[in-house]
Amino acid sequence: MAELLLVLVAGVTAGALNSVGGGGTFVALPALVAVGLSPVSANATSTIALVPGAVASGWVYRRELAPLGATSTKALTTVSVVGGGLGAALLLVLPAASFDAAVPWLLAFATVILAFGRRLSRAVSGRLGRELGIGARGVLAGQFCLALYGGYFGGAVGIMMFALWGIGLGLDTAAGNPMRVTQIAAINLSASALLLVASDALSAPLTLATMLVGALAGGFTGAHFARRLSDRLLRGIILTSAVTMTVLYFVRDVRG
Repeated sequence: MAELLLVLVAGVTAGALNSVGGGGTFVALPALVAVGLSPVSANATSTIALVPGAVASGWVYRRELAPLGATSTKALTTVSVVGGGLGAALLLVLPAASFDAAVPWLLAFATVILAFGRRLSRAVSGRLGRELGIGARGVLAGQFCLALYGGYFGGAVGIMMFALWGIGLGLDTAAGNPMRVTQIAAINLSASALLLVASDALSAPLTLATMLVGALAGGFTGAHFARRLSDRLLRGIILTSAVTMTVLYFVRDVRG
């Protein structure tokens, strides 16, 4: 009973974190490992369990969804679906520790870009005398890489999206949150479709169902809360989450 309560609380927390700024995987994954799942099974289970929360958050934001510059929502979602499915396939065929060494550095890079990217972009633009940004193809290429990572592991993929869109498009955090939530849902849905049939995530159905219910509640509630936050406050929460997750990952590697 205590184990299921831990999974439920982790699901609620992860769903809420993902709806506000990201980092839910870093709560869900350790909780699932703590109750006895292997790292690969826990990764697959958390990906599947967090889908309803992401979909619920996307539903809350449905009227605020807007294209990213010249990139159509349909094209971006297609890239997310394809990349998420391929990432899940990599999870099933590659060694479980393949990304372990790279993840802290990816998080650190994303955190720095998130914190200083727009300022750096404006400084470079001033020097060049023109706006610095990436076109639709650049956005789609970057999104594919993030979707691939999201389907494979997914930790802080939403934070990395904010970093890419912020420096490439100058997008405000609050303005980009509806699209971020929608794209995370697309990545996780695609990955989950494969993981449900090809992984052993269904070997612990009660654990999966418990986290799923928690994530659904957390995602729906968190999205309503996030909509009321200003860009500055939301950005502060996301940066705090990004810094915390980066530090925790480096500490884990040092102790590892």
